[in-house]
Amino acid sequence: MKDFLPVTIEDMKKRGWDEPDFVYVIGDAYVDHSSFGPAVISRVLESRGFKVAIISQPDWHDEESIALFGRPRLGFLVSAGNMDSMVNHYTVNKRKRHDDAYTPGGKAGKRPDYATIVYCNLIKRKFKDVPVIIGGIEASLRRLAHYDYWSDKLRKSILLDSGADLLLYGMGELSVVETAEALDSGLKIEDITFIKGSVYKAREIDAVPDPILLPDFDELLKDKLNYARSFYTQYINTDFVTAKPLVEKYGEHRYVVQNPPQRPLTMQEMDDVYDLPYMNTYHPSYEALGGVPAIKEVKFSLTSNRDASEAAVSALLPSTREG
Repeated sequence: MKDFLPVTIEDMKKRGWDEPDFVYVIGDAYVDHSSFGPAVISRVLESRGFKVAIISQPDWHDEESIALFGRPRLGFLVSAGNMDSMVNHYTVNKRKRHDDAYTPGGKAGKRPDYATIVYCNLIKRKFKDVPVIIGGIEASLRRLAHYDYWSDKLRKSILLDSGADLLLYGMGELSVVETAEALDSGLKIEDITFIKGSVYKAREIDAVPDPILLPDFDELLKDKLNYARSFYTQYINTDFVTAKPLVEKYGEHRYVVQNPPQRPLTMQEMDDVYDLPYMNTYHPSYEALGGVPAIKEVKFSLTSNRDASEAAVSALLPSTREG
């Protein structure tokens, strides 16, 4: 029967599940529409037989909010949502926004700054040994060392600040299924280093095939030109055919490795993604709160094209707004 994915234990029991395979933690309200990245990823996983439960906008002050479904069988998925949380919160003048189109009733303040980092830290405190996989615009744009406009400083890869185990960037449908199937086969998350469109942490890089070594993080801090050189190297390694693995070093025996981008979906694969049983609206529990404003722009729209360039932005079909 066509329905929303579980958001409560009762929903899960109605489906006859004892536990979910994945718990998907998202910074947006739960909107099951194909223009919302988490909806696409969760439905793609569902189509491959995986059980996905949703925790939307958890209370980051309470680690129990992340434990609604207990320990998932395979892991947690984390996305800040369709927008970078900092763009969601602040204008370019760094003034606080007064509303949030991706929250019920348009209410601001339902997610933390740097939401991906905060959610992952919360999960790792509660479930230390459960794999955590991050994706979406916030993770994709911060997958390697990056300049952070909001703090006006260079920051490390979000993999290090969040404590996540794996990052999926670019269009994430193929990568997330491959990762799910690897976990389901019994592979440990630290051994899943072969997924195209992924970034992982490593203590050694001897097994990385033909890598390009980016400037060390310390070198980036010392000279802005080193950062410019690093960025250019990343820029020219965005083609899924010719790109090579990129390696960034953080002190002794600490590396972040970016695999080449995932290939684009074929026409049939793209059609299959958009034929999945989306409810095409927000979860009914939000109705009393005024609904989710962001659905108004897309509720009756048709998808006519999609930017397949990973350099453009994110893994999970993001949209952004400014002003």
